[in-house]
Amino acid sequence: MEIISSYNLIIEVSLIIVFSFLFNGLSKRTNIPAVLMLIVLGVVLQYGLIFANAGEIDFFPVLEILGIVGLIMIVLEAALELELKREKLMPILKSMAVALIGLVASAWVAALILYQFIPTMTMQSAWLYATPLSILSSAIIIPSVTELKGHKKEFHIYESTFSDIIGIMMFYFLTGKLNPAEDSGVVGFTGNLLLTIVIALIASYAIILIFQKIKSNVKLFLLIAVLLLLYAVGKKMHLSSLIIILIFGLVIANMKLFFQGKLTKFLDYNKAHHIYHELHTITAETAFLVRTFFFVIFGLTIAITSLFDLNVALISTLIILTIYAIRFVLLLIFVGKDIVPQLFIAPRGLITVLLFYAIPVEAQIAEFNQGILLFVIIGTSLIMTFAMIYDKRRSSKAINLAKSRKVGSVTWKAPTIDHS
Repeated sequence: MEIISSYNLIIEVSLIIVFSFLFNGLSKRTNIPAVLMLIVLGVVLQYGLIFANAGEIDFFPVLEILGIVGLIMIVLEAALELELKREKLMPILKSMAVALIGLVASAWVAALILYQFIPTMTMQSAWLYATPLSILSSAIIIPSVTELKGHKKEFHIYESTFSDIIGIMMFYFLTGKLNPAEDSGVVGFTGNLLLTIVIALIASYAIILIFQKIKSNVKLFLLIAVLLLLYAVGKKMHLSSLIIILIFGLVIANMKLFFQGKLTKFLDYNKAHHIYHELHTITAETAFLVRTFFFVIFGLTIAITSLFDLNVALISTLIILTIYAIRFVLLLIFVGKDIVPQLFIAPRGLITVLLFYAIPVEAQIAEFNQGILLFVIIGTSLIMTFAMIYDKRRSSKAINLAKSRKVGSVTWKAPTIDHS
């Protein structure tokens, strides 16, 4: 069929990348998340395929792979930005506390709402459906907060990264509860976590020491392949694989901290730092590419008509309201009164979609409308957009006011006339 010919596919893929680049530029000017524009582009393509009689296309396998690779790249990209310094310990702990408590509290309330409004929903299934809806999207947050002040930007990078990792661990802990034979309980879960951290540290040191000795210029995709391999093998071993990626990113971004004492003689800092610099670039580029196709394909698969279901709107609105109510209380406790725009930066996205499709068959509820997923993603993204626009205008007014005060404080002094 002509519509899926190789040349048409190349043209379509190239145009999607070009549009995504333009959306990023437009996002910086308007504060509308590029992710929303990509989803809209996917919806437009969906109707284009219907109009062209392309037939049914199963995008799920591609969506799943893109989601996993995108998740790895986004977490690695975030980890490479994190500096581990003594003065950053409190901001890291605060953001972790907000992420953890916010995730558990939001999931609990969302589970109660789903259990109450969907007749066939069991409480166990409600928790599994509620968890993806309670995880912050680092895929949306990290590119969106670049304009914020340093400490606010750092808070969101830490918080969204922790939310991703803790949320995924919590989701798979809950899925383990479905099968009593495989359920290892809290003790087994803690042991699994500690084992993952030990493996992650050993692997991180080994990768850096080996790759600094590789003389070939073509080694970055080899490094990414090794990380993907570690993630996949870790998943097969039922480890918290995302922690392996996070720890590797932290180790290579903070080499002077991790290579101290006798370990310093094994590290060629200049070569290792060069790997870090190039990895930073290629990770950002890969994350951009994967994020682009993930959300476009998500747009291709969603049913827009589900948004106009009254029950979907009611359930989704209640979940969104509780998300911000819980967040408001937590930010007041851990951050203080200066919580704008942080309060409203809580979008759902890539992880939400990825984990939703990972809900085991035995826990799936046919009456759950996927429109809830879409409604919450779009709703939280739009709220973030308006908050970012408001904050930008507020900052501009403050700067202009400061400038006018500075100009007004300069008094004119008449020149003295010498009459002699």
